Amino acid sequence: MRPSLQPLRLCCRLRLLCASALLGLLSGCSLLPHAEPNDVYLLPGSVSRQTNSGTAVDWSLRVAKPQANQVLDNSRIAVLPEGSLISSYKGARWSDAGPVLLRDRLIEAFQADGRITSLSSDDTQLQADLELLSDLRAFQSEYRTGQPEVVIRLDVRLVQSATRKIVAMQRFETRQASSSAQVADVVTAFGLASNALAGQLLTWTLQQGQLQARNLR
Repeated sequence: MRPSLQPLRLCCRLRLLCASALLGLLSGCSLLPHAEPNDVYLLPGSVSRQTNSGTAVDWSLRVAKPQANQVLDNSRIAVLPEGSLISSYKGARWSDAGPVLLRDRLIEAFQADGRITSLSSDDTQLQADLELLSDLRAFQSEYRTGQPEVVIRLDVRLVQSATRKIVAMQRFETRQASSSAQVADVVTAFGLASNALAGQLLTWTLQQGQLQARNLR
C-alpha cells in the first residue's frame, strides 16, 4: 500500500506561506539606514582679479593639493565643539574635500594677482620651475567662549622641481570668528579665512620665488 502524500503537501504549503509572509514584512521596511540629506556648500568668497603694478615673473609654479589626515581629507565640515574632540556639522558638507577647496582657492589668488603667468596644479602635472607643497594641519571651526572660530593652518614648502630641494618653508595660520553658530555663517567664515591665508601665501611665494630666481642666474 502506497503512503499518503497529503501530510507532505501540507508541510510544503505551510513553508511557502511562511516565506511569503517574511518577504512581505521585509518589503515594508529597509535593513539599511536612510541617507541623511545634506546641504552642500561651496567655499565662498572667490578671489576677484586685482590691478597689480608688479611685473610678471619669469619662473613657473605648480600648486599641489595639501596633504591631510583622514579627518580633514574629506567633504565633512569639521568642528571642535570642546577641547580636542573633533566632529562635523550634521546635514552639511563641502562640495569637495577640504584640501582640494583650499588648493583651488590658492590658485585663484595667484591667477587674480597675475604676476605668475605660468601656473598649474598637480592635477595636470605640467613642467614647472618651482612647486608649492604643503600639509594641512587645521581646516575646522573651534569653539572659543561659546562662539565658533574658523582655524586654517598650513605648513608650506617651496621646492625646486628639478632637484626636489626645499628652498623655503613657512607655516601660515589664519583665524576668523563666525558671526553666529549657524552653519551658513561658519561657512562664510571659512571663505574669509581662506582668502586671508591665500593673500599671505601669495606674498611669501612671490618673495621666495624671486629670491630663488636671482640665485639661479
